[in-house]
Amino acid sequence: MARIKLLSSREGLTPEQLAVFDAVVSGPRGKVQGPLMAALHKPDLADKWQHFGAALRYGTSLPPRLSELAILVTAQAWACQLEWHLHEGYARGAGLEQAIIDSVKAGVRPQADAAALDVYDYCDELQRLKRVSEDVYQRALARLGTIGVVELTALSGYYTMVAMTLNAHEFPLPDNAGQPFVEPVS
Repeated sequence: MARIKLLSSREGLTPEQLAVFDAVVSGPRGKVQGPLMAALHKPDLADKWQHFGAALRYGTSLPPRLSELAILVTAQAWACQLEWHLHEGYARGAGLEQAIIDSVKAGVRPQADAAALDVYDYCDELQRLKRVSEDVYQRALARLGTIGVVELTALSGYYTMVAMTLNAHEFPLPDNAGQPFVEPVS
């Protein structure tokens, strides 16, 4: 059970919350889910969040397969159960191979094509080391261009914020969903 009330339906929302709720539902997501259910408590934050998230999820120059790989690397780095649960399916739907998904989940560098490895290495270093080595940066820059590297960095940062929100408020997994990661021992 989440630590706060998650706002997932129109019931009981203020007019400001309803405006954001309706904007999200009529957009590419089609429903309010994930961190927006927490952010809706502050409608202006939720509105900015949903626009930023839509730009990064649906409006970048990155192929969906590579975007989803970046999101999975972030979910794994944060051991974010719900982020992984949702995006594993999206990644598969975007054409990311199951062997790559399984390696990322295990925290192991996958055996993959050069494009996937460039994205994996970039996001992995950014999450683990809090920076990107010159070699890895230059590989990503050569492959994705300046705009692509800016987008990849923002995508990793955005999904870090998503993971932090989901973890902090203890968003539950859907019923019958197994935990992708073993919970850390306190």
